Amino acid sequence: MSEHTADPATETFVAHRNLLFTVAYEMLGSAADAEDVLQETWLRWVKVDLEQVRDQRAYLIRITTRQSLNRLRTMTRRREAYVGSWLPEPLLTAPDVAEDADLAESVSMAMMLVLETLSPTERAVFVLREAFDVGYDEIAAAVDKSPAAVRQIAHRARKHVDARRPRQSVSPGKTREALEAFRRALETRDPQHLLDVLAPEVVLVSDGGGVKRAALHPVVGADKVTRFYLGRSAKAGFTIACEPATVNGNPALLVRLDGELDGIMAVRVEDTRITGLYYVRNPEKLARLASETPLTLR
Repeated sequence: MSEHTADPATETFVAHRNLLFTVAYEMLGSAADAEDVLQETWLRWVKVDLEQVRDQRAYLIRITTRQSLNRLRTMTRRREAYVGSWLPEPLLTAPDVAEDADLAESVSMAMMLVLETLSPTERAVFVLREAFDVGYDEIAAAVDKSPAAVRQIAHRARKHVDARRPRQSVSPGKTREALEAFRRALETRDPQHLLDVLAPEVVLVSDGGGVKRAALHPVVGADKVTRFYLGRSAKAGFTIACEPATVNGNPALLVRLDGELDGIMAVRVEDTRITGLYYVRNPEKLARLASETPLTLR
C-alpha cells in the first residue's frame, strides 16, 4: 500500500464531501456555516468504527444533519439580530448545476427563502426527503423522531412549501432573457424598460447586513422597485455594469458600481416577467463568487 494512499475513512468522506456540503448548505443557507458543519462531521466520522456501519453515505448524511440542526438552532438567534432583510449566501456554481432541474430549484434563492419559513426540524426533514430522497427511517435516525412522526412532518412541510414556492417554473433560457432585459434597463437607467420587465407585484429583497446600504424591508411593486434602483443610482452618480453568471444553479447578475463588485442579483421569473429580485450586498456573503462551488444531490 502506498504511503500516499488515503485511509478508508478519508476516502469515503472525500467521495461524499460535495453531497454533505450541499445538505448542510440547503439546511443553513450559509456556506461558511456549512463548511464548519463539514469539519464537525469529519471529526466525528474519524472516530466511527467503519466495520459497524452498513451504509456509509447514509451515516455521513446523518452526522451532517445532526450538526446542521445544532447550528441552525443557534443561527436563529443570530438572524434575529441581523440588520434588515436576510438572504442566503450566494454561491457561484458550474453550468452543470443549472442542467439538473431538481438541484437548481432546491438551491435557488427563491426556494432557500421558502425554507427559511420552516422550523429547523421541518427544514431538515423536507430537505432530506424532497431534495436528497432519503428514506423515512434514515431521516428518523437523523432527527431523533419516529418514522411515523417524520412522515407527518414531511407532509406538513411539503404543504407549507408548495403554498409558497413559485406558481410555475420557467426555463433557464427565459430567466436569462428577463435578466438581460433587466440588465439593459438598469445600465441605461431606462425606467420604462425596467417597468416592462418587472411584474406589477414584484418584490425586491436586498441584504446589506448593516454594512452596505439596503432596504430594511422588502420593496413591493414595480413602481417602487424602479424608483429604488434608478433614484438611488442617479443620486449617487454610479456607473452600473452587470455581468451574467450562474449563481445557486440559476442565471444571475454580478453587479458592479464604478467597476467594483457591489453585489449579486438573483431573480424569480414567472411567465416572462420578474416577480422576485434578491440582491445580496453584504460583503461577508460575497466570498463564494470568486470560484465555483460544486453541489450535488447524489
